[in-house]
Amino acid sequence: MSDAITRYELPPAGITLLGYVVRRMHKTKWLTVIPSLLAENKNSEALAQVAMYAVTSSTSFGQAYYQPQFNSVGAEISETDPATGAVVTAKLLSTSPHYFITYSAAMPNGDIFSGNEEITGTTVGLRGLGMPAPSKFNFTSGKYTAELSGLLTSELALSFIGRTRIRAYGFLNFFDNANNKGKLSIDRNGSIQLEINDQKVEPQPA
Repeated sequence: MSDAITRYELPPAGITLLGYVVRRMHKTKWLTVIPSLLAENKNSEALAQVAMYAVTSSTSFGQAYYQPQFNSVGAEISETDPATGAVVTAKLLSTSPHYFITYSAAMPNGDIFSGNEEITGTTVGLRGLGMPAPSKFNFTSGKYTAELSGLLTSELALSFIGRTRIRAYGFLNFFDNANNKGKLSIDRNGSIQLEINDQKVEPQPA
């Protein structure tokens, strides 16, 4: 991901935590090809697209221009993805003992991606400040459904030279109702390893 994407997610005027989550999820191009894949019975390829959206919509890579302002419990923000017209909504359900956020992306054709993450705190390590977030996701397109879960950690890499940068690492496990299953991992460089039915899959750009 480029710094231009991070700049969109963290605009110069400032943004709240929920606003950032919504902007972070404005990558719904990953989901636009799924109906055509399903129409061709390419269910495993559709699952790969869902997994790629899940991980890219949950992470940011680039300059961390500032820390978003915190929302109050019960706050909700919706904003349309300008690239696809999908309506993305995020809501903060609690801040104690952890930040618990739910969200959804409603595609113009009726497909729904939804999920939640629980930011369990901040860890301090040699590589930076980590914010682990156990996450769960669901996707529905007609009769097709997929479920995903895993642990994705956002990390602030502190620097004495230049700006602090935001990155992420972690994993997801997933399956669909067409008997496909897979796993995905992402490292601090943004490199993604994806397997479907024990076969390596090369991630395709959205």
